[in-house]
Amino acid sequence: MRHKRTTSGAALAVGALAIAGLALAPTAVAVTPDTATITADCGTFGGGEATLTATQDGTAATITVNSSAITAPIALGEDSISSTLTLVTAGGGTTAFTGTENPAMAAGDPVTVGPLAGTVASGDSLEAFGGSLRMTVIGITITCTATGPQSPGPFVFD
Repeated sequence: MRHKRTTSGAALAVGALAIAGLALAPTAVAVTPDTATITADCGTFGGGEATLTATQDGTAATITVNSSAITAPIALGEDSISSTLTLVTAGGGTTAFTGTENPAMAAGDPVTVGPLAGTVASGDSLEAFGGSLRMTVIGITITCTATGPQSPGPFVFD
């Protein structure tokens, strides 16, 4: 009987610790919306619709840019594009997301860059319209700008 009580007590203690761990675990933060679309103009390099996907973990945030309308001019190796996405804040400033992350792409493939890393504060509202995406590929800089506000609206970080 004594063994049964010890086992029950241990199970109760483990259960209490698990519940306490859940109560003390940091709450998940989220950015809304997590996906937005823009129409981008990249000058002589083309343009069209692009999708921006945002994630957040505390003050760290990432944004990935995908576009089937903007294509790779030549075959590009993995992590060969240096990118800076500058978004406009509601207060009129800017926030930059940078990185060299991209998948390998064949000539004509849709362009994907990111996740590009940046820092945000709770309540930040960031919009692509008025900002830019600068990509440097084999020494050539391509600048894309949004031709209008992103849809469904700016990214708002928790």
